Amino acid sequence: QLPNHNPHQYMTPEDEWDRDLLLDPAWEKQQRKTFTAWCNSHLRKAGTQIENIEDDFRNGLKLMLLLEVISGERLPKPDKGKMRFHKIANVNKALDFICSKGVKLVSIGAEEIVDGNTKMTLGMIWTIILRFAIQDISVEETSAKEGLLLWCQRKTAPYRNVNVQNFHISWKDGLALCALIHRHRPDLIDYSKLKKDDPIGNLNTAFEVAEKYLDIPKMLDAEDIVNTPKPDEKAIMTYVSCFYHAFAGAEQAETAANRICKVLAVNQENEKLMEEYEKLASELLEWIRKTIPWLENRTAEHHMRAMQQKLEDFRDYRRVHKPPRVQEKCQLEINFNTLQTKLRLSNRPAFMPSEGKMVSDIANAWKGLEQVEKGYEEWLLTEIRRLERLDHLAEKFKQKCSLHQSWTSGKEELLSMKDYESASLMEIRALMRKHEAFESDLAAHQDRVEQIAAIAQELNELDYHDASSVNTRCQGICDQWDNLGTLTQKRRDSLERVEKLWETIDQLYLEFAKRAAPFNNWMDGAMEDLQDMFIVHSTEEIHSLITAHDQFKATLPEADKERMATMGIQSEIVKIAQTYGIKLSGVNPYTNLSPQDITNKWETVKHLVPLRDQMLQEEVARQQANERLRRQFAAQANIIGPWIQTKMEEIGHVSVDIAGSLEEQMNSLKQYEQNIINYKCNIDKLEGDHQLSQESLIFDNKHTNYTMEHIRVGWEQLLTTIARTINEVENQILTRDAKGISQEQLNEFRASFNHFDRKRNGMMDPDDFRACLISMGYDLGEVEFARIMTLVDSNNTGVVTFQAFIDFMTRETAETDTADQVMASFKILASDKSYITVDELRRELPPEQAEYCISRMTRYIGADGPAGALDYISFSSALYGESDL
Repeated sequence: QLPNHNPHQYMTPEDEWDRDLLLDPAWEKQQRKTFTAWCNSHLRKAGTQIENIEDDFRNGLKLMLLLEVISGERLPKPDKGKMRFHKIANVNKALDFICSKGVKLVSIGAEEIVDGNTKMTLGMIWTIILRFAIQDISVEETSAKEGLLLWCQRKTAPYRNVNVQNFHISWKDGLALCALIHRHRPDLIDYSKLKKDDPIGNLNTAFEVAEKYLDIPKMLDAEDIVNTPKPDEKAIMTYVSCFYHAFAGAEQAETAANRICKVLAVNQENEKLMEEYEKLASELLEWIRKTIPWLENRTAEHHMRAMQQKLEDFRDYRRVHKPPRVQEKCQLEINFNTLQTKLRLSNRPAFMPSEGKMVSDIANAWKGLEQVEKGYEEWLLTEIRRLERLDHLAEKFKQKCSLHQSWTSGKEELLSMKDYESASLMEIRALMRKHEAFESDLAAHQDRVEQIAAIAQELNELDYHDASSVNTRCQGICDQWDNLGTLTQKRRDSLERVEKLWETIDQLYLEFAKRAAPFNNWMDGAMEDLQDMFIVHSTEEIHSLITAHDQFKATLPEADKERMATMGIQSEIVKIAQTYGIKLSGVNPYTNLSPQDITNKWETVKHLVPLRDQMLQEEVARQQANERLRRQFAAQANIIGPWIQTKMEEIGHVSVDIAGSLEEQMNSLKQYEQNIINYKCNIDKLEGDHQLSQESLIFDNKHTNYTMEHIRVGWEQLLTTIARTINEVENQILTRDAKGISQEQLNEFRASFNHFDRKRNGMMDPDDFRACLISMGYDLGEVEFARIMTLVDSNNTGVVTFQAFIDFMTRETAETDTADQVMASFKILASDKSYITVDELRRELPPEQAEYCISRMTRYIGADGPAGALDYISFSSALYGESDL
């Protein structure tokens, strides 16, 4: 439907047909040829044509048909009679239709057309051309003629030897027409080879190319134009207007294609980001899924080396395997936020990841990983301490068992002997005293047996891997000890029965035996203590052992006196024997201990004392070294911990500072990020000191409240926070630029947000957000506020972030592509059809975008579409989330 126009909008005095002037013969010839070709270019669509312009319109039938074709409207039904009044009636119907379109016909009547008046017929056709082919050409609010001229001037401006100033002599050399064709279709004409002094060749080239490739019939004659001083303006305008319509449609299609390509490019990029998010999320969740069972495995090893290897594997996990995953998790959140921002800015629906792959799902999985991880490290250290204690106890158990079994060797056989039955009086008394000495010895060894049983009990409680053999050996020792007690009592009973028969006893032998036995036990105990294994974890503990050792050394003079007294008894025995001529057998009947045994053991004790001193001093040195490691670690940790906290606070200040632009914030945050990255060497050095501490079995440090775990968690939070903050500013820049808001507007939004951010944590509670909106002039009811909250907090987190606030403040005024705009663009490519074909898509769009549309468009189901036609309307709706692609 053509719009109504002011009849004087497009007609100028020179355009009106001057009835009083004779038409120039040359101009009449040009007009006849041009107007005839122009009419036929439209009549052929109805399957007919004219031969003689003044004769073939006389009955009004083809004139009415021509108007119907070029206007797309139906005229009243023509009269079928052949009488003159029938013809006049039909011509009047045509003229009335022309007048209904706002055209003022100057002195043109139906009778003159029926009579074949050439001048009036040409005038009428020019009026039709002016109204339907030229009137709608308007560039920069100019008249139709001026608009067409301005269009020609702009299109031919870059070409040499072309200077379009009018619609007559500016076109005589043919270069202007060739330039118009070359500007739009450079593949059809090689402009560089055209010559200004070959006007007929240039004109014929333009006519032939236009007819063959642009469907513009030949309306002019080259020789007539060249040989006419001033070619007819109406003929030239008619022909040139055909080029405008031919190329204007192409430009419109190109504009539509560009819009579609832009929209498709956004969708393709978003789909790529979605695929990358899904892939990265799947890989990270799979890694967490595989890692958690390893950290949950609490199968203890039997040997220290195996457990220490597990600890080393855990350190590799923390230092080597986990940090890249921390970065992946942070990058995943950044990619998700960036994608959602791009989708909002391009008026697309929000991205919903696959089930189980939401950012919250990944965060929950990560939280579970870290909980298991913390428990695993605590378990490793506890197990290592347990194995250390077990190894110490097992070695101590073996040592005490060996000493005890060495002492008990042969004791059962001795107690079972019945030597007293044939012994002499002296021998009987000797046997009795010897047995008393044994009982004293036996009682002294009771403590060791109890220690052996206590160690075995502790090994069982600590789940020692070889507890069965420990229990077997302990049970054997206890059973043997019970048997020794029984045998001892039986032998005492037997000796006491015969003791009454014997009266004489050698007091000196007896005294020697009584004093030598406990002294010997004391020396055995001293040697055992001097060789006793120990394990300490601090300088205080080792100093406690040194103090005990010093106390022991202080008792040595008193012990030496006891040794001298005991050895004095033996000297007295020898003296008495010599005095009274007693022949000694050389063996004390009451003890197996000889003076030489006492001397040898005493020398052994004196030899072990300095060895014990050396061992304790070496342990002091080791504990001092451990203390240095503690202080070295604490000195660094006490600097790094507060540094991380300070950086976290500084990043928070930068993110809420409203004084600078987003770019200045970005530069500041980038500088912070670089400083943080440069600080990583300090973390690595602390990790090295932490490893040295663990290898030295140091598990506590009173000089600092920071553990390596605290530092690791703080460092990872710092890296994540700076990356998130930079991403938030990037998204704000993206939002600002895409929405076209100024820095001043953004600063105002930021100032409002910061004012109502009561907790200074970059988020507003719903009540604060409502107060912020009211302060900015929003009239909020409960329903409207609930709707706004679904926009700014779609995940129901209970808070409004700055990014969500900015998106809301800019969403209402943003100019974005819409589904209707894309539909209108496709409609242009489809030549106003409600469907589009595969060939049209491939002809109008670049290959990649064309195939993208073909693969996603559904089949057109209307009856008016050919086989294979595609539905671009549902496709356009799906692009903006109104349905599914």
